[in-house]
Amino acid sequence: MKSLKILVAPLDWGLGHTTRCLPLIRYLQEQGHTVVAAAEGHAARLLQENFPQLEVLALPGYRIGYSRHKRMFTTKLLLQIPKIIRAIKAEHRWLRQMQEDHHFDGVISDNRYGCYLPSLPSVILTHQLQIQTGFGSWADRRLRYCHYALLKKFQQCWIVDVGGTSGLSGKLAHPDVTPGHARYLGLLSQCTMFGPIPDTATQPPYVLALLSGPEPMRSQLAQILLRQMAGLPQQHFVLVAGNPSIPAPAQLPAHITYYTHLDAAQLQPLIVAASLVICRSGYTTLMDLTLLQKKALLVPTPGQTEQEYLAAYHRKQHGVHTCTQQELSLVRDMPIALDTPAIGTGLEASGDQFKPVVDAWLFSRAPA
Repeated sequence: MKSLKILVAPLDWGLGHTTRCLPLIRYLQEQGHTVVAAAEGHAARLLQENFPQLEVLALPGYRIGYSRHKRMFTTKLLLQIPKIIRAIKAEHRWLRQMQEDHHFDGVISDNRYGCYLPSLPSVILTHQLQIQTGFGSWADRRLRYCHYALLKKFQQCWIVDVGGTSGLSGKLAHPDVTPGHARYLGLLSQCTMFGPIPDTATQPPYVLALLSGPEPMRSQLAQILLRQMAGLPQQHFVLVAGNPSIPAPAQLPAHITYYTHLDAAQLQPLIVAASLVICRSGYTTLMDLTLLQKKALLVPTPGQTEQEYLAAYHRKQHGVHTCTQQELSLVRDMPIALDTPAIGTGLEASGDQFKPVVDAWLFSRAPA
């Protein structure tokens, strides 16, 4: 197969969409293809930290604002729908201009609905065919109808989950009706990019807290955790703040190790060696923990219906321990979480299931 030039464009709603694109970028490069990314801000920085030679084109994000209060979270998002539509139209115009200069052979868009052209082979990644509105089944079905209309503009839809079961995401990726051009891609995790999982059995035990998601909720959880961790000097904690722009707090206790952020190569052994991971129930985080077979205490972002659904789904299906941000108590919740199964227990998944799907698409793109 001749070398192709592929544009990869992840959504900027948190870093999860970007991190799950990392194994795709790595695989494309290993197959001898040229990858160009489209991103800005923290997403662009994360891409270049993992791939220093990667060309990153400046594509403005949706720049969504989030409420400080759970009851207004969904409402504030809905009020920004006109802004989202304008951003989709703008990225469509952007891609048309970039194609004139770069002559891409294909584009892989992670939830950026404007990154397609009729003349350009395009794929959209999503794990959420059935978006959770929080307003009942009628609203969910209506939104799915509109969502599928957007997905049909792409040549293929790659569903980031395993097929044939309820998978890791439950009804989000396994609704009653799936698009005809959908392909189940398997799980994507940045933590599978570095070969065999390291042996960390000899390391002293610690509890790892991974912070992610939108502000101000991310910082609110950080404050709650640091305050409670400070009162547990008998336990070693490692906290990864997930925001390189915010400096580490001054004068932390000796039993708390703090990182503003880590790249994929640094994060993988840290997760593997942890006795427990405290984190949001964001889907990208769940994929990482599933493939590394880790136990977790899930604290969904307040008001974010997808995370609340995923936390409830894994609690019901697998007995994973979850709690709300407001009710979080490390003294009470850590022992319970340590006595529960690992995330994704019983799910037949590996970090390379995506390769045949990608290969088939690449082969159909290859120039004669």
